[in-house]
Amino acid sequence: MLKTNRSLLAFILLSIITLGIYPLFFWHKYAKEMNVACGGDGKHTRGIIFRIIVGAITFGIYEFVWLYSAGDRIAYYCAKRNLPCKTSGGSVLLWFIFGSMLFGIGPFVAMYKLFNGMNTVCSDYNGRGRSAGANVTVNVNVPNA
Repeated sequence: MLKTNRSLLAFILLSIITLGIYPLFFWHKYAKEMNVACGGDGKHTRGIIFRIIVGAITFGIYEFVWLYSAGDRIAYYCAKRNLPCKTSGGSVLLWFIFGSMLFGIGPFVAMYKLFNGMNTVCSDYNGRGRSAGANVTVNVNVPNA
């Protein structure tokens, strides 16, 4: 069963209590669960180690790419399953970048959108069973008669 109760408040509190270590574990698990739930879409969400390394090489630009990709992947899953979802790559990125100018709350709104969207995806995946995100291909060979 994938986690369906991600909370922004719990994330913030645990980040403070663990002096910033908790987000590393959180985002690692988030990426793994996204890859499980959205497994049939042909995309792959990179984990935290890759984000840190490539983020450092690109001077933080990759973080924007990752945020957009995660939001876009959630939106694609929800559209495919006809689920109500207010998360998209563009909205996450806009809140993260431009929302920072609104008293610094933009990144928190972006994270809330990612948490809420992923809760929706995982809830649907859990309800549909383990194969919800995977495409199934069946080959039937019929001998010529």
